Amino acid sequence: MRTETVTQNQGYRTLVPVGLASYGFVHVVVAWIALQVAWGGKGDASSKGALKQVAQQPLGSALLWVVAAGMLALVVWQVVEAAVGYSWMDHGKRLRRRVSSGVRALVYLAIGISAARLALGGRGSSGGDPQETLTSRLLDAPLGQALVVIVGLAVLAVGVSEVVKGVQRKFREDLRGSVSPATMKLGTAGYMAKGVALGIVGVLFGWAALSYDPDKAGGIDAALQTVRDQPFGSVLLTAMSIGIFAFGLFCFSWARNARY
Repeated sequence: MRTETVTQNQGYRTLVPVGLASYGFVHVVVAWIALQVAWGGKGDASSKGALKQVAQQPLGSALLWVVAAGMLALVVWQVVEAAVGYSWMDHGKRLRRRVSSGVRALVYLAIGISAARLALGGRGSSGGDPQETLTSRLLDAPLGQALVVIVGLAVLAVGVSEVVKGVQRKFREDLRGSVSPATMKLGTAGYMAKGVALGIVGVLFGWAALSYDPDKAGGIDAALQTVRDQPFGSVLLTAMSIGIFAFGLFCFSWARNARY
């Protein structure tokens, strides 16, 4: 199977930019919710929370279907890249990028499923925070504390890699053609903010394992809430909101210059 078999298809080349723009749109909404939370408001500052906000707007269902279709295109794109992509890179780097594409595919799939469920009139998954549910199940398993620590360390490692990607501007490898200085700055700020948020998620998993309390685990929303609860938390969370907003804007540029 050759990557070009899929990526040269015109419909595919139309849907992928739509998906990346949708991904950016979700982050813009997350940033807006996080900014409100920073200054005393309430809301779920996660991708699922952002989709719920979209669902409540005029034409919300139609927008959700666009997001779902775009995410599906991104899943196909990243699955192909994970299987046969990055052939121009050396073996070690190619393997790392393929693993990264596999992780991206899972993230896009989760957002796409949430968007489709909400578009159909559902409320997404219920029963509490999915991170808490996962942590509770892991803690009840043999060697559960060790498993939760491993999950936390893995998420923390991803967060660190995102910060490094932003600082070293490695995201440039995902773009084709000339890129404006503004896009580079948006990418740097965006990846750093996302990396910090993921790093906090990893720490929360570790804290849950050490205290044997799944309630201490959480996703991006819990991480941002944790930031807000620190000294000068409103200022720190505002800065992170700006960074997440920057990532959303970066995705719009990525949609125009995606490297297939």
